[in-house]
Amino acid sequence: MARPMDPELARRLQTDHWYSGPRLWAKLRRYGAVLGRKAVLTALTLFHCLGDADTPAWAKGVIVGALGYLILPADLVPDLIPGAGFGDDWAALVAALGTVATYVKDAHKAKASLQTARLFGDSLEGSSGGAGFPETK
Repeated sequence: MARPMDPELARRLQTDHWYSGPRLWAKLRRYGAVLGRKAVLTALTLFHCLGDADTPAWAKGVIVGALGYLILPADLVPDLIPGAGFGDDWAALVAALGTVATYVKDAHKAKASLQTARLFGDSLEGSSGGAGFPETK
């Protein structure tokens, strides 16, 4: 007979303890230039894939793991180390994208591309404006 899970362990394993959309957006706004355009585009592509009802649960778990790893400041190589701090985060994003690539749609890529352009201050003449950054509190 299985023993019930310790409530403290259950709390620590909850997804929102490691990943949340507002925390991701805050990280991208603050460190986007340091992360670089490709890493931001990859993170946002995964973000939109995560929100898609067609993405299976196991793939969402992979995405949450990678985005959560990006959000955490204390990981394998701490993000505060100049020049190397986000290298492991980039590797986690690429590995996740490769793992769930089958479920990434053109719409996910388009939204991510538009939001990346906005984050980096690119001119977006003629854009619809519907895929902008969500507000954070």
